[in-house]
Order: sequence, then C-alpha cells, then structure tokens
Amino acid sequence: MKRCLLTFLILASHMFFTQSTLNLIPKPQKVEMLKGEFIIPETLVLNSDLPKEETEYFKKRLNAPLKFKYAQKGGGIHLTNSIIPSLPKDDEQKKENYSLEISPKQIHIQSYTKQGYFLALQTLIQLFEEHQNDKKIPALKIEDQPKFAWRGMHLDVCRHFFTVDEVKQYIDYLAMYKMNTFHWHLTDDQGWRIEIKKYPKLTQLGSKRKESMIGAYVDNQFDGKPYGPYFYTQEQIKDVVKYAQERHITVVPEIEMPGHALAALAAYPELACTKGPFEPATKWGVFDDVFCPKDETFTFLENVLDEVIQLFPSPYIHIGGDECPKTRWKECAHCQELIRKNNLKDEHGLQSYFIQRIEKYVNKKGRKIIGWDEILEGGLAPNAAVMSWTGIKGGVEAAKAKHFAVMTPGSYCYFDHYQGDPQTEPNAFGGYTPLDKVYSYNPIPEELNAEQAKYILGVQANLWTEYITDFNHVQYMIFPRLMALSEVAWGTSDPKNYKEFENRVISQFKVLDKMKINYARSIYNISAKVIPHNNGIAYELSTSQDPKGIRYTLDGTDPTANSSVYQNPVPVSKSLMVKSAYFENGQLKSAISSQEFSVSKATGKSITLEHQPSENYSFGGAFTLVDGIIGNQKQLGKTWLGFQGKDVVATIDLGQKMSFSEVYFNTLENKGSWIHLAKSAQVFVSDDNKSFKMIKEIGKEEIQKAKGRIKLNVGNQNAKYIKIKIENAGIIPAGNPGADSKAWLFVDEIGIK
Repeated sequence: MKRCLLTFLILASHMFFTQSTLNLIPKPQKVEMLKGEFIIPETLVLNSDLPKEETEYFKKRLNAPLKFKYAQKGGGIHLTNSIIPSLPKDDEQKKENYSLEISPKQIHIQSYTKQGYFLALQTLIQLFEEHQNDKKIPALKIEDQPKFAWRGMHLDVCRHFFTVDEVKQYIDYLAMYKMNTFHWHLTDDQGWRIEIKKYPKLTQLGSKRKESMIGAYVDNQFDGKPYGPYFYTQEQIKDVVKYAQERHITVVPEIEMPGHALAALAAYPELACTKGPFEPATKWGVFDDVFCPKDETFTFLENVLDEVIQLFPSPYIHIGGDECPKTRWKECAHCQELIRKNNLKDEHGLQSYFIQRIEKYVNKKGRKIIGWDEILEGGLAPNAAVMSWTGIKGGVEAAKAKHFAVMTPGSYCYFDHYQGDPQTEPNAFGGYTPLDKVYSYNPIPEELNAEQAKYILGVQANLWTEYITDFNHVQYMIFPRLMALSEVAWGTSDPKNYKEFENRVISQFKVLDKMKINYARSIYNISAKVIPHNNGIAYELSTSQDPKGIRYTLDGTDPTANSSVYQNPVPVSKSLMVKSAYFENGQLKSAISSQEFSVSKATGKSITLEHQPSENYSFGGAFTLVDGIIGNQKQLGKTWLGFQGKDVVATIDLGQKMSFSEVYFNTLENKGSWIHLAKSAQVFVSDDNKSFKMIKEIGKEEIQKAKGRIKLNVGNQNAKYIKIKIENAGIIPAGNPGADSKAWLFVDEIGIK
C-alpha cells in the first residue's frame, strides 16, 4: 500500500489545551505537544478511500465507548477530510512507522503501509478512550516506530483448551497494545489440538485425556473427569489466521518435536521407540516417550507440516525442540545405529540430526524453523532461529553464531508465574514475575556487541496453561503484564520511571473495566520485601497508592483502619507474623498479606554463594536464604532459589564468633518438574573464611526421611563463618521425568540456632 494521509473533520469548536500527560501504552518514541485541543465531535467524517478493513476495525472499537456517527466522503487533494495519496513507494524498512498529528481542527495519520496505519489507529483509539468524558484531546504530534520486529505473545491450548472466540479475543488484546506475533502452541503431551486430514486419529484419540491433574503438583491429585475431545478444525484455523491478519498479527504455529509427543503417539504408537500403548498425559511435566527418528516418523511429520504450512502463512514454523529426554533413544537399537551411521557424538547429536532434517524439509517449502533453545543441543540447524526461554544464554549463543533469536526468558517473560504475593494469588506454576520485573527487562543481552544485537528479533511472553482452566483466568494472568511487555517490545520502557508507567497502567484499567476484562489488581495489593537492617532484617512495605494508607499488625490479627500506620520498614528481631493491607477512607482496598518470620542467628547476615541460582528462580538472590522466611513447599514463588545441575555452597558471615548447636535448611522434591532432594549435605565452620572444618555430614537417606525439612544437631560450636554445602542430585536417572537431564535443587532458608 502507498503512504496515506488521513484527515478527520471535526464539527465542533476548539480552545487551547495545556495538559501534557498522555496515558498511552506503549509510550511513543517521540511526542511533541502543540497548542490547543481537538474537541471530539458527534460525527467523524471519514474519507471513502481509507483502507477499509483497518477503518472498520477502528469504528467497531470506538463504537462501544463512543457512540459516534460517521460520514464518508470522497474528494480531491484540497478537501480537509480526504486521504491524499503519496508518491513514494512502500518502504519495507518503515512498514510499522507512522506519524500522528492532531490539530484543533484535524487529525492526520501518515504511514507507509496499512500496518503502520493500523498501529496509528491503536494510538488514536487510546486517545479517544482516555478523553471520552471531557471530549478534549490535546493537540500533538507523534513520530513513532517499534524497536523490535518480533513482539509476541504465546498461548498454550494443549493443557487447557480455549474456543475460537476466546482465541480471537486474545488476538484483539495483542492488537490493542501493538503486538504483532501470536505464537499458538497446538500440540503437546496432554493434547493434540489441530486437525490433520491425513491423520484423523490425531484428533480422534489425541485431543482428549481421561482426566486432568489439579491442585499443587506435589499433591498428585486428579479430577477424574474426561477432558475433550477439543481441537480446531482446519476451517477454524483459517478463520483465526484471517482474523489475525486483519489486525496485522502473524500467527506462528507450534508443532512439538521430538519430545512432548505423547498425544501423537497415543494415536500412532508406531512412531515411538517402544510399542506402547500410549495415552495423552494426565499429569503435567515431561515424559520419556518421544518421537523415534526413523523414516516413517519423518514421513509423518513432513505430511503434518505440509498441512500446517498450507494453513499458516507465517515465515516461521515453530517445531518445539525443548525438554526431550534421551532415555528411549539410549535404549533403542535403531537410534544407536543411526548415531553410529552418521558419526554423531551422542543422543544430543541425534537431536540435532532430527532438527536439521526437519529444517531442510521446511526450508524446501519456503519457510524457516524456530525452536526453543534446546535445539542448540548437538549443534544448531543451519538456518534455524532460537527462542531463548531457559535464560538468555541460548539467545546470546544464537546471535553470536549469526542466527536470529527471540528473547523469552522465564524469569521475565513467563506469565504463568505469580504476579503478586503467592498467598493472595490463584494457584500458579511457580516463579515470581510481577509487573515491575516484566517492565525492567531489556531484550538485548549485555554480552552482545552492536552487530550481534541485530540478530535479536525481539521479545515474547509465554502463557502455559497447566493451572489456567478458563479464559477468565487467562485474562487475569496476561493483564496488566501484557502492557509492560508491549512497552519493552516497542523499545520505550524505562525502569527508572516505573511509577510513571504504573500510573498509565492504572489509567488503562478503566478501558479494561468497560471491556469486562478480568485483569489482576495485584499492584493495588501490598508489595513487600525483606531488607538488611542493623545486622538483621526489616520488612519493607509499599503500594501503588498513597503509602499513608498502609496498615499493619505484628500479632497475627488482621489489620483494620485503626491498626499501626506504616511509615518505615518494620524491624524483625524475633519470630512473628506480619499482616498488612491498604485502606482508603477507612475502607479495605486490597487483599490482606500475611508473612510469617522464623528468625535465627543467620537471619539478615552476609551470605555468599559459590554458584548462582537459575535466572528463572533467583528472586532476591543469596539473601533469600537468610531472610527469615520458610518457603511453602506447594508454591515455587519468590521464597525459593532454584539451581539446575549445581550444588548450593553458601557461606554465612555471622559478623562475630557465635555459639550454636543446630543448622537447618529446607529443600524440595517435585520429580515431575525435575526437582529432586539433595544427595547429601555438609556443614563447615571457620574463623577466618579460609580454613574450614567439616562438623556434620548427612546422606540421601536422612534427607529423604526428613522430606526436605533438614535439622542438623551439630553439637556445641563457636565460629564466625559457617559454610553449608547441599549437593545436587546430578543427572536424573532413567524412569523419572526428565531422565538424563540435570536435576533441579531448590533451597529456601538456612537457619542457625
């Protein structure tokens, strides 16, 4: 499309406007405030030459809050309400650029493509929504374009299914905040959700399961209710893709391979290394049975991809590639012969062989593959892009090798994590990713130079739905974090001005209310953290509202409007329960937050770690281990540190020599999530932090017997430094989820008495 100029003629008077605050999300790259204001009229005059689909979208979006009348007119270059065609040709480099100029009489939009025009309309819609009551929009000029080409959101429809209408709503939410990529996770162990006409059993058998896991993973409970059959027909897929295209959103389908394949193997067991039988998984987690890399498997996957490629015009096809246990391949004679025949190093090399063979086929079809960062195992396929989720390492490695990467590290971009105090939030998978943390993310890793940074395509957030059973909950988990992600992706986020962003978010809540979207109000709740204080700790409370409204108690009772007024961090020198809440005009306005403290001689002391925790489970860093908070074994929220394949080696400086007789720590077992109890633990003491003497050692049996709650009687000791080494279980043994992968070790609190 050629560049266009849009003019709306207003049928009203005007006056000067002095307001300069704009509650736009994402914030534009450049805004210039002008004199005057645009008075919102009853009738908007639209030129008949305007891009039809985008303009109809604009009218529908505004029709709910603003009952506009529209007039359409054609005309020449001198008509103020006309579109003036541009002479320059389309500019692919500026396809998402736009300018928006609002004068007291007119609104002009200039863009090089329909896509840029559509993005400009999103800005204009937000301005109309913001000023629908006072009917006055400030005169301004906006010059805008995104920083990143890939601005994505993912939705898992395998663990729990969502209807076509709900998926369309999800796409609408992305469009509202200028996202341009919808990653549709369509196949997994728990369900196959896309019709493949050549293989009808995929949906006949693979789209249903006999029951579903409920509650916390460690409870191992099931609902006993058949789930499905649920899947999308090819006609429904086409409908969704068309709907997204009309909103200038690319739909990227994901067909998982070689792992996460149980639903497919339930339909076609001959594609496995063993005979089966198989059934779609009822538990969450990772399973040993995966696609076997034999010719009939590749024929099957190529035929599936043929139909997928026909349905999705996306340049990229996502082929998964994550969490593929090698247990079956190690035991499979065909796999071992394939390794020898192709001079592959090991089963990781076999995974690379698998991915490269699929990539060649997809490339022949004129498409490219993208996969989770495990596709780096054994060597990256020649043209593959990497979606970096286990941290930033995969993205860094890909970019340095001149492969494109999309950054989606779990520690910032997993929206199935808790976004507020786990005690006041719905059950979630784990982790802690509040709004401000999402907003703080920079998708360009510091390790990359300017040339390498060009290979970072953009950023994406993922919504896995193990614990999200309905669309109401989907809304809760993505809003308002989607707003933070959109500004990060647009390239205008500024963590130093988070409060200003938060105010814009709260302004957007009015729009979400009118759309009846169930957004999380977690930012209204008390935000709390433990901080070092006078060689101990203090409890710091904050709120997005007036901090004078915070009330708290120390005796375990619920706070009231007459409880203690929070002024400074609350010192915690003994074990106690702190409860807090926000009040306004004497009325409770937030959830009541509760935090129990268990204070020991280690609480608040200086602590160092020999190995750092995983990015996904590192909230608070080493200090989390001496913050006086005992973690909930059913909630992998902000109180736990997670270490994959690493030991915990922590040294605590007590500040002076102290006597003690007990050391305790807490670890966790959740084998379905690859979390194993420690193999052993040792306690050492020192007076100079150089020469350490071991005073206690326990093995796996004692740790298992204590179920992770370890209390060690170390006799009468007197030392300044205490070192605790908690040994990781190492490589997960066969017969367990994630076999042959590095085990996770979770630790929450180290205490000394």
